[in-house]
Amino acid sequence: MPRLFTALEIPADIASALTLHRGGLVGARWIEPADYHITLRFLGDVDRRMAHDVDEFLGELRSYPFDITLDALGTFGGDKPRAVFARVQPSAKLSELQADIERLMRRLGLPPEARKFVPHVTLARLRDASPVDVAHYLAMHPIIRPIGFTARRIALMSSRDSIGGGPYVVEAAYPLGPAYPNRLPRGDVQRR
Repeated sequence: MPRLFTALEIPADIASALTLHRGGLVGARWIEPADYHITLRFLGDVDRRMAHDVDEFLGELRSYPFDITLDALGTFGGDKPRAVFARVQPSAKLSELQADIERLMRRLGLPPEARKFVPHVTLARLRDASPVDVAHYLAMHPIIRPIGFTARRIALMSSRDSIGGGPYVVEAAYPLGPAYPNRLPRGDVQRR
C-alpha cells in the first residue's frame, strides 16, 4: 500500500531559488529540490480501492489556478526543532482548496486531518539541531524578496518507506481550471 497525500508541486525555477537557502546548519538533512511541495492533505497508507476512490473524487474537484507566495523561512518544533521550511503566505484560495479536499476525503470515510493546515515547503529535516543554531540560521538566511508562482494543478503523490523527505512520486495530477495542457493521464494510481 502506498502512503498517499495531495499537494501542490513547486516549479523547477522556484525550487532552484529555494536551494539558495540550503547549507550551513548542523543536523540538517536537506530535501532534494525535486521533492519540494506544499502538502494539502495527508491520506496515509490506503488500500487499492480507497486510492481509486480518492482519484475519482479529486478528478471532480473544481478550482482555478491561483498565486502562491513564499515569504519567510521558519521552523517547526520550538525548543526541539525538527524541520526548516519556507512559509506560504496565507490566501483565501489556498485555504478554500485545502478545505474542499478535506471535505472530499472525509466523505470517502477517511478520518479528519489531525493537524492544523500550515502551508509550507519543507526544506530540511532536523536531527539534534541546537535551537540557538537554528535561530542563527534563520537570521542569516531570510527570504529577502517574496518568491511567487501560480499553482496550476493538484498532485496525488506517494512516498515510499524512507526516513522522510522523499523520494516522492506523482501518481496523478488534476488541473486547476477548465483545461490544462499538461494533465497526466488518469488511471490506476497503484500501477507503480
